[in-house]
Amino acid sequence: MSGDLESISEATSGAIGALVSTTILYPLDTCKAKYQAEVQAHGLRKYRNISDVLVEAVSSGKILSLYQGLGTKNLQSFIAQFVYFYGYSYFKRLYLEKSGSKSIGTTANLLIAAAAGACTAITTQPLDTASSRMQTSAFGKSKGLWKTLTEGSWSEAFDGLGISLLLTSNPAIQYTVFDQLKQRLLKGKQKTTGKDTSPIVLSAFSAFVLGALSKSIATVLTYPAIRCKVMIQAADDDEDKKAEPKSSKTISNVICSIWKKEGILGFFKGLHAQILKTVLSSALLLMIKEKISATTWVLILSLRRILLVRPRRLKSA
Repeated sequence: MSGDLESISEATSGAIGALVSTTILYPLDTCKAKYQAEVQAHGLRKYRNISDVLVEAVSSGKILSLYQGLGTKNLQSFIAQFVYFYGYSYFKRLYLEKSGSKSIGTTANLLIAAAAGACTAITTQPLDTASSRMQTSAFGKSKGLWKTLTEGSWSEAFDGLGISLLLTSNPAIQYTVFDQLKQRLLKGKQKTTGKDTSPIVLSAFSAFVLGALSKSIATVLTYPAIRCKVMIQAADDDEDKKAEPKSSKTISNVICSIWKKEGILGFFKGLHAQILKTVLSSALLLMIKEKISATTWVLILSLRRILLVRPRRLKSA
C-alpha cells in the first residue's frame, strides 16, 4: 500500500510541475511550434527567427493568440506527466522487488522509462495532436478541442503516434541522466553532512541545472524525430490542404521532403528553439517536482489517515 501511495505521490508532483511549467512557457512553446512548422511548409521562410513569430503576434494585435490551445496543452501535460511518473515509479519499484536489487542500472532504467513513456504516448496522443494543430493554426483561427478532434477521422487524431512511441527514448534518456546525476550528487552531500534523520533533497538550483543538462542531451539525440512529428501534426492552411493532400504527411514522405529540400541539416532546423523551450520546461518541471514532492507525500498520507479513521468512528458510533 505504501508503495502505491509513493507512486501516486510521484505522479501527482510530476503532474503539478508539468502544469505550472507548461503555463509559464506556453507563449514560447507556441512560437517554437509555429516556427518549426513554417520552416518545413514553405519554400520561402516567413520566420527567420523564433522572435519573428512574437513580432507578428504583437504587430497584428493578436498577442493573446499565443495562448491558443493552452487548456488542451495543460490537460495533455497533466495527464501525460501523471501517467509517466506513476508508471515510472511503479515499474521501478516492481523491478526492485522482483530483482532484489538495491539500485537500478542504466540499462534497466532506460527500459523502465521507455515502458512508462509508451503508456503515456498511447494515452495522450489525441490531445497531443489536437494541441499541436491548435498552436500551429493561424493567429485567431484556432478551433476548440472537440472540433479539432472531430473534423477528421479518429485515426487522424493519432497522427504521429509511431514517432511518439519512438520519442519515448527522449524522456527515457532525460530521466535516466537526471536520476543518475541526482544520485551521485546526493551521495556526495550525504558523505559531507553524514547520516541525519532528515532526508537529503536537491536544492532548487541543483534540480534546475540537472534538469536542463539532462534534457539538452535527450533533445539533441532525438531532434530529427521531433521535427518530423511537428511536420506531421501541424495544422494546414486552406491553401496547403488543396496543394498537399493529407496522405503526403507520412513519416517516410516527411523524411524524403526534408532530405530533398533542405539536406541533412534540415533535420536539425529549429534545434535552438526546441532546446530553449524544452530545457526550460523540463528544468522547471523537475525543480517544482523536487520542491513539492515532500509536501505532496505528507498530504497524501494525511488524506489516507483521514479516510481510515472515518470508518472506525462510524463503526464505534
